[in-house]
Amino acid sequence: MNQITWNDFEKVEMRVGTIIEVSDFPEARNPAYQLRIDFGPEIGILKSSAQITRRYSINDLQDRQVIAVINFPKKQIASFMSECLVLGAVGAKNDIVLLNTDFPVENGLRIG
Repeated sequence: MNQITWNDFEKVEMRVGTIIEVSDFPEARNPAYQLRIDFGPEIGILKSSAQITRRYSINDLQDRQVIAVINFPKKQIASFMSECLVLGAVGAKNDIVLLNTDFPVENGLRIG
């Protein structure tokens, strides 16, 4: 395991957001959804592609709070521009379980 410094960690902008729109992403190489996530008035709404179809249906994701890294460069995935990375625990077969908060919190709060 590579160690990082506290300064390295502080550069990562992990924020809480609420999924406001979910749609299938048939153009993706691996099964995925397109998400629109509200990170509050300071950050706004960002898009993400997430390979989370094994555990989650569209209905499971609507209005769910998630944690995402919002300061990676944008990434083109097929015809979709992903603007943030939704975080989850990745199992042996890419079976992802989303990270979230125990209780509802304000969108945009920083994880630290």
